[in-house]
Amino acid sequence: MALTSESAEPIQDEVLEVLREAKVLARRFYRLTGKPLGVTGEVAEYEAATKLSFQLHAARQAGFDATETRDDGVVRIQIKGRCILNPMKIAGRMGGIDLRQPFDVVLLVLLDADFNAFAMYEASRAQVEAALTLPGSKARNERGALAIRQFMALARLRWARD
Repeated sequence: MALTSESAEPIQDEVLEVLREAKVLARRFYRLTGKPLGVTGEVAEYEAATKLSFQLHAARQAGFDATETRDDGVVRIQIKGRCILNPMKIAGRMGGIDLRQPFDVVLLVLLDADFNAFAMYEASRAQVEAALTLPGSKARNERGALAIRQFMALARLRWARD
């Protein structure tokens, strides 16, 4: 169920409030333990929803986490998040992307050590599918996991912190 109807608007607000609190807890947990709390994906969804006005979905939708109304219709967005401790040294892989699931675009939200977004990159399904099906890497081909830098190269910068 999308959180877009008038009656669901208070639910959207409450979900965003819970995600804001999760972001604060994740920051605290990391400072205390040096380990991530495991809510990076949810924090990325919160950052995307608040900065890009996406509509998050209450129940996990197979393939996409949010929608956005654009001139050509509703776009289904799969949101991936990665915490990057040093924005000058971006490395690692994104979480898996399952091409069997419905989505129109993938949005990668890069979070700093304080779990604040510093950049968001968007790629179309066609771009992602082409990159995932190239011959070569087992991680890429079998698990649908692109390198962050590889995704950034094929995507467009959708949002950046000033």
